[in-house]
Amino acid sequence: MLKVTPHPDYPPEDGRYLRGNDFSPVAVAIILNCDADKIPLELENLVRAGIETGAALSGTVQTENIGFEKIVSNIVANPNIRYLIVGGPESEGHLTGEALKALISNGVDEKKRIIGTDAPHPFLFNLPVQMIERFREQLSVVDLQFEGDPNLIRKAVWSCYQESPVEFRGYSLFDRGAYPEQPLSGKLTWRITQPWAEILDDKELEGQKRARELMERLRTKANKKQDDKP
Repeated sequence: MLKVTPHPDYPPEDGRYLRGNDFSPVAVAIILNCDADKIPLELENLVRAGIETGAALSGTVQTENIGFEKIVSNIVANPNIRYLIVGGPESEGHLTGEALKALISNGVDEKKRIIGTDAPHPFLFNLPVQMIERFREQLSVVDLQFEGDPNLIRKAVWSCYQESPVEFRGYSLFDRGAYPEQPLSGKLTWRITQPWAEILDDKELEGQKRARELMERLRTKANKKQDDKP
């Protein structure tokens, strides 16, 4: 079974998560519906169940924008991660669970809005589309939202490790090996401080090309005028 070394910067983004086995096929995201400093013991136990059973990353997520961007950045930096277990309650103000599952199922539109969610701010402005699509291709969701039993998280993580497919809650789970492409990496701050560095699609790529050509023509004209001076 193919396993690979994650990107040297893995995981590139900080957050409320624990790091476990880098060669694990699974990560755990527990939806948070309270302030970060008031996480109840039952949610903490779900996070711990994930990491103690062998998840690569296990933590909480609350926002349907920056929170998702950090998850995407961290997971695509490790091609070994092939499953995302989603657990915990719903965050009523953000509809985080709905939006996360919609992201993986539907992707984003041309404005980088997650398709098929009623979440209030489901925009992934700081990620290139290529990274979002890689995230969707690399992962399958195991939906355990609204389940509060840590043993279910443990069983799901264990199932993702198996060499042969096992049935778990209607899913056929096993370790498929690493996603067959190189790890991707890049910190969100690069895109926040340098939004011009991101190319979204062929239209924008062509626009940037024309802009470079225009700048080159202006530079050539300026140099010619300088050379023509007596």
